[in-house]
Formats: sequence, structure tokens, C-alpha cells
Amino acid sequence: MAALSAMMLPLASSLSTFIRGENTSSSLPTSLPLSLSNYSSTSPKLRGIRIQCVRVGGVEIPNNKRVEFSLQHIHGVGRSRSRQILCDLGMENKITKDLSEDELIQLRDEVSKYMIEGDLKRFNRLAIERLKEIRCYRGIRHQMGLPCRGQRTKNNCRTLKGKKVAVAGKKKTK
Repeated sequence: MAALSAMMLPLASSLSTFIRGENTSSSLPTSLPLSLSNYSSTSPKLRGIRIQCVRVGGVEIPNNKRVEFSLQHIHGVGRSRSRQILCDLGMENKITKDLSEDELIQLRDEVSKYMIEGDLKRFNRLAIERLKEIRCYRGIRHQMGLPCRGQRTKNNCRTLKGKKVAVAGKKKTK
């Protein structure tokens, strides 16, 4: 009987006043049955969805991809670096959710040897700030928001320059 009462949800008696505008609480039930037959309390799955994330280098990497490609979700780890990590560990490129705990620990230790995520972003930001402070050509181009690697700016580089701004031209004379 205790299990039956635990599976009943209480309803507020004032709910009926919002439904019809009058107090008909006697006609509405005071509780609704809740069916938990679809959910199992012993399994960690909810309707076939596995709830587990692998966290490497401070980033949650996808479970359903191979390790080589899921490592690329970490800022600072590209295709060549992820392949290098796998070669250094001697690990085969299997799906991330199939990794054992020991393999995950080895993977985390190997990834932590590289400059990734916040450290890499901070390093790059400080390097650009240094260029701006010493007023070199690249620093000035960064300040002005223009490309600094020699690209032409007459026609393209809209990403850095922003949207086109119309400039009033000369009026034609007769």
C-alpha cells in the first residue's frame, strides 16, 4: 500500500478554479497515478540513452566518435596532435565510450603535457598584446583590425574590416 501511495502525485485543490472559474474541487481527483513502468531504477539508462561524458583536458568530448576525432574538440588539439597522442600511448583508435578507466587516465595524462584550452588562449592573447605595446607592424594591424599577414585589402578581408560603409562619391558634372 505504501508503494501505491508513493506513486500518486498530489494535485492542488485550487487548480479547478483556474480551469472553469468556479470551485468544482469535488469533481476533480485529488491525485493522479504515476506510471514508472518505462523506467528501471536499477539500470543507468533512461529509455536507451546512456548518461556518461568523458572529460579530458577540462572539456567534455563526445562519446560516439573515435578517440582521434573526439580529441579534436579540445582547443589546441588538431588532427596531427591527436594522432601523435595516440601513437605516444600506443592506443588503438576505438570509440570513446569503449575506453577503460586505465586508458582514460593515460589519455588525460598525455593531453595534460600539451598547452591547451585556457593556457593556449592566454598565451596567444599576451603575445598579441606585446606586439601592440611595442608598436610593430603586426601590432598596429591588430589594433586597426586589419589582416597582418600580407593579404590584400582592396577587395576582400570583410571579416576583419566589417560591413561595407557607403562613401559618397563625386557628383557627375555636365
